[in-house]
Amino acid sequence: MDKWIELVKAKMSELKITQEILAERLGMSQGGVGHWLNKRREPGVDNMNRVLKALGMDFLEVALVIREPEDAPGDEISLTQKYNPYFRYPVSDWRETGEVRDGEQAPYRFELSDYHAQGAAFWLTVVGDAMTAPSGLSIAEGMLILVDPDVEAEPGKLVIAQWPDSSEAIFRKLIEEGGQRYLVPLNPTYPKALYTQECRIIGVVVQATAKF
Repeated sequence: MDKWIELVKAKMSELKITQEILAERLGMSQGGVGHWLNKRREPGVDNMNRVLKALGMDFLEVALVIREPEDAPGDEISLTQKYNPYFRYPVSDWRETGEVRDGEQAPYRFELSDYHAQGAAFWLTVVGDAMTAPSGLSIAEGMLILVDPDVEAEPGKLVIAQWPDSSEAIFRKLIEEGGQRYLVPLNPTYPKALYTQECRIIGVVVQATAKF
């Protein structure tokens, strides 16, 4: 509880958010927030996560995030380094990539990541070998990839894209050649595709991990 309070107060200071502003975001009284932050009352896990979400820390796993820093006393470390937070994102289906929304938790399982997403991020499980390369960066079938819809899709990024006539999304690398953009597989045996305005970029892949 002490660590949660310290984290909330540090984030409020960083964002220059008062208790009054935080209470307004939560739809409650300033006194109620004050009771939590001054340890007069103890919020449940759901309310702890509501507060963290109101401070822009979506899907934070309260029970798992707080770790003591290994630095010597007196060393200045950042908020992220001090708490080493892990975030909780839903694992989606390739046919549902545009439907992942905060609050619709029942159909999804969740996986943790140390990546703090800009948007409503979600995991996908890689299907097929189109992104399996003979050398260099290679993302094999079965790996989990974390997709952030709010990261800008620039050339060189790995992206999840979808054409309007397709029910499923695809995983490719966005490149630019001669002023034209293409969606390119890492596996050279697959063809690249011309990126057009009709193609929707669902999000940028920011992390890949294998499950054992």
